[in-house]
Amino acid sequence: MGARAAQRGGHQAQSSASTRGTLFIHSAPNAMCPHIEWAIESVVSRRTACAWKPQPVAPGMVRAELAWEGPAGSGSLLASALRGWPHIRFEVTEEASAGNDAGRWSHTPELGIFHATTDVHGNIMVSEERIRFAYEQGAGDPAVMYHELSLALGEAWDEELEPFRHANEETDTVRWLHRVV
Repeated sequence: MGARAAQRGGHQAQSSASTRGTLFIHSAPNAMCPHIEWAIESVVSRRTACAWKPQPVAPGMVRAELAWEGPAGSGSLLASALRGWPHIRFEVTEEASAGNDAGRWSHTPELGIFHATTDVHGNIMVSEERIRFAYEQGAGDPAVMYHELSLALGEAWDEELEPFRHANEETDTVRWLHRVV
């Protein structure tokens, strides 16, 4: 690990390369908001105040979106900081950086956490090893191979989170984009 690697809230960042990403809290109980913000602060090492809004898909729940910057690997630290809490649905994205792939972490209370490496457009990249595993598990049964590839693509997480994603789009009027260099 490089000399510039930063210590974040008791966690060692995985790389000295800098990156950014987005944290989408799709639904959380209102009472947990301060705790979620503290967990985020422990990773990004800066004061965080999320703009909490009602989540129309889950009455009584709130949602927020936060752009973050930090050392490569911070996306996994954010996902780890939030994954064990009940009743929270979230996604974390991390852009690629020097020597590090981009990634996405999705979490639902029912399914737990899913991680995928992504390309520059956000498409999930399934490794050769994972595809070979699906073939081996299938052993000639297309239904088993289909199931394994569905798991590799995180389809169950997408199905559960999709209504929450659309609720965000319907009520947000501004979408901030990062400048591409």
